[in-house]
This record gives sequence, C-alpha cells and structure tokens, in this order.
Amino acid sequence: MKVPTLLEMSSRGEKPEVVFWIGCAGSFDDRSKKITKAFVKILNNSNISFAVLGAEESCSGDPAKRSGNEFLFQIQALQNINSLNNYNVTDIVTTCPHCFNTLKNEYPELGGKYNVFHHSQFLKKLLLSGKLKVEGEKFKGKKITYHDPCYLGRANNEYKAPRDLIEKLQANLLEMKNSKSNGLCCGAGGAQMFKEPEKGNKDINILRTEQALDTNPDIIAAACPFCNTMMADGIKNKEKEKDVSVMDIAELIANAEDL
Repeated sequence: MKVPTLLEMSSRGEKPEVVFWIGCAGSFDDRSKKITKAFVKILNNSNISFAVLGAEESCSGDPAKRSGNEFLFQIQALQNINSLNNYNVTDIVTTCPHCFNTLKNEYPELGGKYNVFHHSQFLKKLLLSGKLKVEGEKFKGKKITYHDPCYLGRANNEYKAPRDLIEKLQANLLEMKNSKSNGLCCGAGGAQMFKEPEKGNKDINILRTEQALDTNPDIIAAACPFCNTMMADGIKNKEKEKDVSVMDIAELIANAEDL
C-alpha cells in the first residue's frame, strides 16, 4: 500500500496535495486501521497526491482537552503544529471528527492555521470533481442508517456530506429517531471513551444502538472511529453481529468499488 511520509516527499522537493492525518485510533486500534486502509485505497485509486506525518504525528490533544488537562493539550498541539508548519502544510484530511474539530477550530489560536476536511467532505469533493467515481451496485437497495458523530454534526454542522455519499451508493437511507442536529451521542465523546460509564439505567451506546436497530437496517454507517467502536459494541450486546454490520463511510465507498 502506497503511503508516503511528508519527510520522504520533502526530501524529493515535493509537496502533497493534502496531508492525511490518521489519528490515534486509525494508527493503533485494529478495527480503526481498516478504516485508515480503506481511505488510503480510495486516495490512491483517485490519484490524489497525499502524505502522512508518520512518526512525527502525535495525538491531536482532544482527549486531554476534553478531560480538563489544557496544559497537556497545548504541549501536544504545539508539537504537531511545529511539525506541520515545518513542512508548510496547508490542507489536511482526517477520518476522525475529534481530530477534525481540534485541528480546525482549536489549533488556529496556537499558530496552526490549515484547511481541514473530514473524510466525508473530502470524498464528496472528489466525487464532484470527477476524480472519484462510485459505480458499483454492491449496496444498491441495502437499508443503511447513519449515525451522526457529535464533533462532525452538532460541533461543525456537517450533516449532508456523509448522507450524500450513502445515497450515491443507491442505498436506502433510513433516519433514526434522533438524527442530525437532534442526534444522540454514541457515548465516547468528551474523553468518555477512556473511562467506565457512570451508574445509570442504560449505557448511551446501548440506547443509540437500539435507535439504530429500530430502523431495521442491514448496515449502521458511521463516520468516526470512536462511534464505530461504540456502535459495534452495542450490536454485540444485542447479539446482532450476524444481522447488522457497522461500517465507516470510507469502507462503504471502498467496498462499493472493490478497491
């Protein structure tokens, strides 16, 4: 798989069209690595010049900031900003809404000013430009319900791009009881991914999974590695793994074309 680093491209005097910010989940979590690979396949197939920071990429700082450690956040952010500015980076795409929100909205005040895209926005852009064509009928007629990630939807008001991609698959898009600006968190945001839930009647990811299952879907589409994990755990809890798949937008597009 062709994944050049910024250091390699810089040493050849080249600059990529966009930097792919992989994020911690996409780098280290086995399930999320599949999302990373699917997106890379799409980029390569669309002949997009891209590069990654590789070992120079650190955590965006989102978990530290959300859990109240502003000092650690700024250390991580400044380290990344120094690396990105060293390569004169202008455009960044990421498969993680947490990284997307942090790089887009919180890095500028620390000196990191970039054009930041969530991968659903970038894929839609490729479709509109003709660089990406989705012509496979693998998902035609499939019942797909889409879960809105908090940091993509309510935090950045992006609801259309992921849905446009699903409809491009000729799938039957089903909306949950809570969707778009009225969406329900999967339970992982705000650094909750890394701690046990507080006592209550029901975990949020179970409630959200129930809302998804109420639509009687074949697939639950996600656009965030954390949401993917929480919804997949919910499906396991309901013992529905054989009936319902949880897939990222990038995986849907890559699988539609058998990339």
